[in-house]
Amino acid sequence: MQNGNSDKKMFESSENGGTKTKNLPNRKSKFWAYFWWLFGGVFGAHHFYLDRDDHGLIYLFTLGGYFGAGWFRDLFKIPTYVACANNDRTYLDWFNFQVRTNKKPPFSTVRFLGSSCVSYLFGQLLYLSIPEEEVNGINFRHLLILVPGAIALGTWLVGNVGRERGSLWIPLVASYICYPTLYYIGDESTWMGLMILASYLSFDSFSKEWRLRPRKKKSLRVRMAILTVAILIYSTLWASYFYFNATIVDNDGEEIKLSDAVKHFLTSPIWLDLKSSLEATWQEAQNQGFWAVWRQLIELSDPRGEINAYKILGLSQTASQSEVTSKWRALSRENHPDKIKGTDEERRIAQEKFMEIQQAYEILSSAKNRRQRRNRKSEL
Repeated sequence: MQNGNSDKKMFESSENGGTKTKNLPNRKSKFWAYFWWLFGGVFGAHHFYLDRDDHGLIYLFTLGGYFGAGWFRDLFKIPTYVACANNDRTYLDWFNFQVRTNKKPPFSTVRFLGSSCVSYLFGQLLYLSIPEEEVNGINFRHLLILVPGAIALGTWLVGNVGRERGSLWIPLVASYICYPTLYYIGDESTWMGLMILASYLSFDSFSKEWRLRPRKKKSLRVRMAILTVAILIYSTLWASYFYFNATIVDNDGEEIKLSDAVKHFLTSPIWLDLKSSLEATWQEAQNQGFWAVWRQLIELSDPRGEINAYKILGLSQTASQSEVTSKWRALSRENHPDKIKGTDEERRIAQEKFMEIQQAYEILSSAKNRRQRRNRKSEL
């Protein structure tokens, strides 16, 4: 273990010195940890609050430890994370026992699964983001040489969470040793699985050790810079995948590049009509004001169902109440279920149509009564 003896002596001396954790500045609160866990935990907010930035990045990239699995587990782990962040006496006593009992951190199934998932995500994302076809005459497929590095980075990132740490170089070398097997295996998933396994086993066997020295505190500016760069790289890889390689399947079962489908959509009638409507709405908002346009949009959305009721009865929106009543009576007689002498299915359809007509009439009658009450109040 590198610097193991000096680190251990330092750790033991701090233990024997009886550090009073209540005097430590910037103590973390369980309340705020659970608050950020509940409101932003899937993006790692509670880990960023507890200065566990590597853990927070993992959650940010995997949506809470692979779609909420890690987020739910943290419901029970947050007290331990808070105690670790505050260097509480009970936690330090437990950690000191672990260090004395085990020369290095023991194997953890949870950490192994997390490392495998994150390594696969990084490796697969990089693999998918490399353009399959030439771009402006340039072939980018040689960038596959970076895939083992992405896998090793995932192993190292998970391996350095909390009170454990290790070097990146050992899993990196192990991954690159397995790289040539791609040309013999042929299957990318098996190839990546082999590199992931080699990366983790090498890290667990030869690199992993206890983190005895506390992490050096980084300024908020440095932390934000690291987080921004990581997000930019991660987003760029996804953008490259969607633009160059992602496909969708049409009704004939043929694959179409997503970027081509988006281009064609932007020239389609449905988008041009929608774009024209949005532009007209924007112009009207500039002329009449936002709230006037908003009221018109609410009216057009037919919140009371009056527009649809006129449509069911086959009338225009300018029809009088007497026309509404006359049409309702005619349609009710025509579609009454008792007059249908057909199959059960035909009678069921007639029953549904009949109920739809009655509901439309009730809506328009209620609207008439509501307008009459409003007019009487205005006259008073």
